[in-house]
Amino acid sequence: MKLTVVKIGGNVIDNPAFCKQFLRDFSDIPSPKILVHGGGKIATQVAEKLGIETVMVEGRRITDKAMLDVVTMVYGGLVNKSLVAQMQHFSDNAIGLTGADAGVILSQKRLVKTVDYGFVGDIEKVNSTFIDSLLQQGIVPVFAPLTFDKEGNMLNTNADTQAQAIAVAMTGTYEVNLVYCFEKKGVLSDPEDDDAVIAVLKPEDYEKYKAAGVINKGMIPKLDNAFKALADGVSQVTICHAKEVKLAVKDGVAGTVLKTE
Repeated sequence: MKLTVVKIGGNVIDNPAFCKQFLRDFSDIPSPKILVHGGGKIATQVAEKLGIETVMVEGRRITDKAMLDVVTMVYGGLVNKSLVAQMQHFSDNAIGLTGADAGVILSQKRLVKTVDYGFVGDIEKVNSTFIDSLLQQGIVPVFAPLTFDKEGNMLNTNADTQAQAIAVAMTGTYEVNLVYCFEKKGVLSDPEDDDAVIAVLKPEDYEKYKAAGVINKGMIPKLDNAFKALADGVSQVTICHAKEVKLAVKDGVAGTVLKTE
């Protein structure tokens, strides 16, 4: 049986009309399916209102105790439950989850190397049996980018990595299609040209684009996660515009499709 795991980025969430259209399209994707969402700018906005400084290093949020409270409230509460409510409107019977719920995603607090990221989690284990029990009931799990550790701490967790880990965990039961949706049409050969989509990306091409500086910044960890998913048993990985999620899932013709050979 096929399973679709879709990750939506923060820029989709930040635009209410864009997000609503995405959820309408997502509702047309056959179940079983899973949605993983990023955080967007809302956490930064809420933190500012509370007088809490946002610190970013290479695009990653430093999560001290005060910021952990903010992202738990915003990601696990406001963003997650808003998505779930809208999905009910579009007849997707969704349930919002963090990794702590039912102990579904266990992480380890990231070790300090050159940067202390604070309460940030690196995923250790995904309870695929629990996720499958929800899917078997026709429920659509919606994961916030939060996990937990053995000490009982909530941990801020990269949503791209979380989607990859969930997708890989489910390969024992399903043929998994992983789709990363964001505000671009795919991986671009020219960052200044939104139509310069690379239709098929292989590891050797990826390395060349990285070396040339064409693929850089936040696209690198996204693609690292995507290629790791393929290497670990996911059947297909696509990176596409959120407006093309139906084409990517049903026809496999949208965005950038990753290949290992």
